[in-house]
Amino acid sequence: MLETMLVEDNRRLRLAVKIGLEATGKVHICSETDTGEESIELALVTTPAAVLMDVRLAGTLNGIQTAVSLRREIPRMPVVFYSIQDDDQYFRDFRTSGILSHYAYVRKSNYLLPEMIIPLLQDAVSGRSFIDPEIENRVHEVRLLDEQDPMTLLEPNELTVIKMIAQGLTNEQIAARMGFRDKRTISRTNGTIYAAWGLDESTTDEKVARTRAAIIYQTGRFIHWDEGGQPFVMNASQNWIPWEIE
Repeated sequence: MLETMLVEDNRRLRLAVKIGLEATGKVHICSETDTGEESIELALVTTPAAVLMDVRLAGTLNGIQTAVSLRREIPRMPVVFYSIQDDDQYFRDFRTSGILSHYAYVRKSNYLLPEMIIPLLQDAVSGRSFIDPEIENRVHEVRLLDEQDPMTLLEPNELTVIKMIAQGLTNEQIAARMGFRDKRTISRTNGTIYAAWGLDESTTDEKVARTRAAIIYQTGRFIHWDEGGQPFVMNASQNWIPWEIE
């Protein structure tokens, strides 16, 4: 009998899944909840062999974030995720979670029957991993999207600064708006932005780097300038090509 914790925010669905799984005689739902936060506490008390979990939950944590927290307490805790959600953030969280084994991630509409879930739970407990091809494709799409989005390389404070740089504010004006007494704080932040976007790798002066950073912010894409000042952007094939303003 596979002792399993069920984490699902829809009460009716949670009951139906529980009844269906336990009717097979192969699974026992040892604990259940609708939030990731409570599942962490329950896991430490009920010590399930595996977790069956929706990606969208009622609490603050989603299923992926919950699994990461669970595995801090119980390393390599086997988890089977299921979801019908198509929000980029879920796939982004999964891509950055570092989960390598003892898991399955499938679409709810394809794998919710007991006879399909149980083998996934058993495989996860055995240390294997499985990802639904539809999910894998979306994870890959989000990865490509993130790799072409310069904003993902900046911290919140840096995003605030670059937005005001793009609006034409001076360091003094930005410092005043952000409540800094010393404008050098903004200069240092500018430097981290330039470094993150590869604008510190040439001999360009600060004014040029500032202008180019503003252009990158406004276009929302990485731009590389060669020594002659020619701008290049990355195409869908991950190749740098000359950038022509349409």
